[in-house]
Amino acid sequence: MTTDLSKLTAAATKWDDMAGEFKKLETQYERDVHGISLGQTWQGLSADAANSRFSVTLNEYKAAQKEAKAIAALLRDAHAQFVDLRSKLKNVRDDAVKAGMKISEQGYVSFDTSRLSDGERTAYVHDRSYQESARTAAGEWNQAIAAAVKAVADADDGVRIALEAVVVDTNPEDGTFNGFNGGAKDDVEEYEAEHAKDIATRINSGEKVSAADLAELKRSFRDNAGSKEFSQTFLNSLGASDTLKFTNKLNDLAYGDDPGRRKDYLGLQKSLANTLSTATRDTGSPFYKKFRDDLQKAGVQKFDLDVAGDKIQVGTGHGQQVRGYQSLITLMQHGDGYSGRFLEDVADDIRAAEDKKQGGDPDIWDLRGGFDGKKDVWFANDPLDGVLGIMSKDPETATTYLDPGPGDKNDNLKYLLTERDWSHVDTAEWTGNIERTGKDTFDQDVRAGLGLALEAGATGNRPGAEGTEFGRHSAEQARIMHDAVNYLDYGAADGKSGEDKDHPRIGKADELLAKDEYAAMRKPLANALADYSPDMVDIIDGDAPGGRAGAKDAYAQGDDDSQIQNSRSSLLRIMRGVSEADDTDNFERMYQAQQGYMSQELMDRDFASDTAVTNQARKVGEVTGALNAVGGDVKMDVHDEKISDATDKRFYGYHLGGGAITGIPVIGDAAQRLVDVSLNDWLSGVQAEEGSLSKEELSRGNDIAQDKLDRYFDKWGKENHMNSDLTEAAAGEARQSYVDGRQIAYEALRVPS
Repeated sequence: MTTDLSKLTAAATKWDDMAGEFKKLETQYERDVHGISLGQTWQGLSADAANSRFSVTLNEYKAAQKEAKAIAALLRDAHAQFVDLRSKLKNVRDDAVKAGMKISEQGYVSFDTSRLSDGERTAYVHDRSYQESARTAAGEWNQAIAAAVKAVADADDGVRIALEAVVVDTNPEDGTFNGFNGGAKDDVEEYEAEHAKDIATRINSGEKVSAADLAELKRSFRDNAGSKEFSQTFLNSLGASDTLKFTNKLNDLAYGDDPGRRKDYLGLQKSLANTLSTATRDTGSPFYKKFRDDLQKAGVQKFDLDVAGDKIQVGTGHGQQVRGYQSLITLMQHGDGYSGRFLEDVADDIRAAEDKKQGGDPDIWDLRGGFDGKKDVWFANDPLDGVLGIMSKDPETATTYLDPGPGDKNDNLKYLLTERDWSHVDTAEWTGNIERTGKDTFDQDVRAGLGLALEAGATGNRPGAEGTEFGRHSAEQARIMHDAVNYLDYGAADGKSGEDKDHPRIGKADELLAKDEYAAMRKPLANALADYSPDMVDIIDGDAPGGRAGAKDAYAQGDDDSQIQNSRSSLLRIMRGVSEADDTDNFERMYQAQQGYMSQELMDRDFASDTAVTNQARKVGEVTGALNAVGGDVKMDVHDEKISDATDKRFYGYHLGGGAITGIPVIGDAAQRLVDVSLNDWLSGVQAEEGSLSKEELSRGNDIAQDKLDRYFDKWGKENHMNSDLTEAAAGEARQSYVDGRQIAYEALRVPS
């Protein structure tokens, strides 16, 4: 804090001056000594020998200049870093003082009680929560100052590494032993990258590195987080192949050879992943082109990884190797901040390696043994699904990658949903001592990344993010959702619209999504459907642009007013399919979201006539009937165990057990009061439908649900001071439409269409 940092720039000036003096000596030596051996007066073997020696010396004068200038540049680099970091440290200190803290000369932070008034001090002494809050704040400021100090220390170590390395002769064949460094660099980060590369290379070779080396490698990554120069130099010096070997070796150490230091190795993985993220952000750079080219080759090559090689103890599969892209995505899962272009390029290159239409091998990622258990789930045995999961954290990129575009020119979504081979687990069958190859199967987390990418790409939200207000979507998002529903239901983007009389299409999304291999997609799809509640309500009721039958394409009307136009039956089958499982939270999410949207529409709209009111009531009744019918087929009785003895009252956005449902769009206070009535004891109305479909009791009434509709519209009328006759008329319309809605749902789930 007190060092005069200007001495660094003063020293740098002297080093530049020294380079100038060496330049003078070079000129003089070249003229008066080296030149003699090149003249006509001295010839023969002795002249040749002298010329060789004189050339070495002349080059040393040049190398001396290079080294001196490099040292000057390093000192200026150090000055810039130290000034910046010390300024940041001072700012943290000043902010801490403004927040009521005092800081000792050693940097220790404590709550400054001397600045409290008498009343505040009395309150502080007698209020334990006040004291605890102050201690917590002081602890947070201590961490902030410690981090700022650590950053200075890290930078100081980096400069030390650079200054030690810059004076080492990097050319052992220049005719001198440890002479001047003709290859001197003028960037601290480049020297740190070389030093880090040396440690990584020793780890790759199987050398047992010391704790000090690991700490130094960790420091280099930490000090240069976000540095393009360090990141690109480090990866360029290692190369794509050795980078993949390095991440594999770290995993072998973490999960096998040295589990006691697992935290250190996984910390290095995170740093390496973020280094990759930083290095690849400039997708137009020469580095990026070369590194991607190298990755395309290394990505399909085989590498050793103990977790895979030891998966099978006896027989085929023992000692199996993994592909480079599997290692790459395993590494990338530790980091974040990747450029969208890089994620798309990696996904394209992985697809090229596996897609038969592009000359790839669909079985290229196949390995013996599953990688979905707690022990091995960290390994991305399906690299395309893995990169889709990473892509889901960047919804804009997920949208770009999955959007079919006008005319369905981009076939990524089609490939993933209808063409790709998702079974990447080789199996074996034993007959006595004879092993035979079995049928490929899948891990339990199959399509997990695809589900997350679909949710992000179709909604524009990160998976599981807090809900925003109800609204429409961009044309790109709507195209993804529309086509995904049709692919899952009919196997074609245009749904039933493209069928012909000889080849009728039968919607089977409910059956497809019920399969184990689609289990990981259900929750993300349910989240997306909840976000599309305005579209779904309109489609179920028939108010959507495409009507109840739907249309071939999404309704593309710009960034904030585009809609899906799937058929009503397709959406009902999708809802049923994603609700398949013992845990029916997915159905709850969709149910609550649609009830919330309808309640908001009732409370926020000014109805021009009584007819407009009854039309809206018809929509509420019809949609509720369809929802309850779907829920009845799901067997919602599993929720009985969750219901508290005290109350089964529902609150919008919460489970029966009280936990929040993420992703539910937010609604206003007035709509909240109304939806609470709708969701009070809602489960009884759903359970009253249970068994109707399977028992063919489609004509059975549902007095419970219809009574609930009466209470719902009674509450709406009171909230809006409506005439009781109009309220009763609206309730009556809703009750009648409820029957239509349930019938529609049962037909969609029962009758092939």
